Amino acid sequence: MRVAVIGDAMLDVYLRGDVERISPEAPVPVVRIRERTHALGGAANVAQNVAALGATCELVAALGDDGPGRTLRALLAHLDSGGRSLVTVARPTTTKTRVVARAQQLVRVDEEEDEDVTGPEVDRLLTAVERAVGEASAVILEDYNKGVLVPAVIEAAIRAAGRRGIPVVVDPKFRNFFRYRGATVFKPNRRELEAALGAAVDFDAPTALHDALERLGVGHLLLTLGEQGMALIAPDGTTHRVATTARAVYDVVGAGDTVTAYLAVMLAAGATALEAAIVANYAAGVEVGKLGAATVSPRELLAAHAAARD
Repeated sequence: MRVAVIGDAMLDVYLRGDVERISPEAPVPVVRIRERTHALGGAANVAQNVAALGATCELVAALGDDGPGRTLRALLAHLDSGGRSLVTVARPTTTKTRVVARAQQLVRVDEEEDEDVTGPEVDRLLTAVERAVGEASAVILEDYNKGVLVPAVIEAAIRAAGRRGIPVVVDPKFRNFFRYRGATVFKPNRRELEAALGAAVDFDAPTALHDALERLGVGHLLLTLGEQGMALIAPDGTTHRVATTARAVYDVVGAGDTVTAYLAVMLAAGATALEAAIVANYAAGVEVGKLGAATVSPRELLAAHAAARD
């Protein structure tokens, strides 16, 4: 399978160290850094999850002409697309730096400009979208509200996928929440859906979820519910509950990216939306048992499935 991932890529930086004293300048801990590591974040992490599953991935994203951007390109070098759809823009590469001591995150520092891309930068993204979707078996739209998924890019991607009859999986954020009409699976978490609808979601009133599905104009609505698993709302209004399979939860960072990647690859391979959600749920159960944003291999997923059956 070949998957086009379109969205906001970012660089995750981890500064790990020890805390032995409080600063004399302010009541804050002094962290002596012992290790600095870089990891793929946002849409880039989704892309590496697709690759870890064994599919081919092409990432369409915007990076700055700066050190973090060059680091991201180097980390993405293992993807088969060779970075041909990474568009250079006149803004810093989104970078999230986490300071960690004794396995606890003390602070996160974000360096970014999150306004929508405009003008020629949009044109270059549209060119990359048409090429990537034209060669894909499935499309992922990964929105972190960092400016890549503007309405023109969203509409072009869904329109191109529709012409080819391939599935589109959306991981939305609030800015363009209702712009994804025609997508196959729309995957918000409960908080995101409630914020967009302006009301609490009542699972005892299935018609409310079906009304939300129709308002969004998508094929299926997949709500991720943390320790409560997932809820998949089908076009006929049927709600399927998928219970969590996690046996140990160490870190939920990146679990949503793993779910999105598995959904798209499973749909591309011919799975139904419910089958894809069940498989993706097993993958999430494995991912949360790891520290940081991590990938899940098919071997790990099959082992988790076998353990659950035992």
